[in-house]
Amino acid sequence: MASLTGNQRDLGTLQGPLLLFGGPYGNLEATRAMRRTAEARGIPPRRVICNGDLTAYCASPVETVALIREWDIQLVMGNCEASLASDSDDCGCGFEQGSVCALNASKWFDYTNRRIGRSEREWMKQLPGALRFSLGQLTFLVVHGAPSRINRFVFPSTPREQKRAELDLAETEVVIGGHCGIPFGEQIDRRFWLNTGVIGLPANDGTPDGWYLLLETEGEQVRASWHRLSYDHRRASRRMGEAGLDTGYSQALINGRWPSLDILPPPEQRQQGIPLNPAKLWLA
Repeated sequence: MASLTGNQRDLGTLQGPLLLFGGPYGNLEATRAMRRTAEARGIPPRRVICNGDLTAYCASPVETVALIREWDIQLVMGNCEASLASDSDDCGCGFEQGSVCALNASKWFDYTNRRIGRSEREWMKQLPGALRFSLGQLTFLVVHGAPSRINRFVFPSTPREQKRAELDLAETEVVIGGHCGIPFGEQIDRRFWLNTGVIGLPANDGTPDGWYLLLETEGEQVRASWHRLSYDHRRASRRMGEAGLDTGYSQALINGRWPSLDILPPPEQRQQGIPLNPAKLWLA
């Protein structure tokens, strides 16, 4: 999949706080909980950003898309939206052919592909590949995977030189990505790479929670902090069972462990089942 740098929408200068999340993944219960959380924090839809993959592993793709559209938040196209919009028969996740992840993906993507209609696909075609904005004294670019490719996996252990190259391509001080499913933040020289985490699946840390990111201003500084999202994960898991989506991910909603570690580098594989606690970052 191509670079996203030419397919951007500029939101201008924003005021905090901002709430950012990724990967609703067709998990209606998690998406409802995310909306309730934003409303409880007093954050209006214009300051809520989702970095894509509205539909994926879970059982309520149509309902989740409808809720996101009605909520009217800011959106970035994920690889699942790109695939559905182009009538592809593959999710475009970037899994290796023949891997457990790829075999599981063929099941849930076929389920989603048979349910998402033409109107949803036409709407997905209009989504930007990236969102640019300013907050405090900093410039930000929000993407799904990375500026170079919508489905590129960037993990905490991804070498810094690769992140530097992506930041150079973004021509910004902060890149906010998703796709890999693990929330984290890293300072790279005087720039930053942030990952929102996702709400539709746990972060492989042995807990059922999803994750989201808050950006808050204090003077000229911006503080990035990550927060757990609790929701009715048992109901979401039951929906998957009732839909015949027995791919291992329905159990992952309960036990917080991914059924396959194919996509993970060794450092992230070793972290399975260890509860996360991402440190806050001050973005100077």
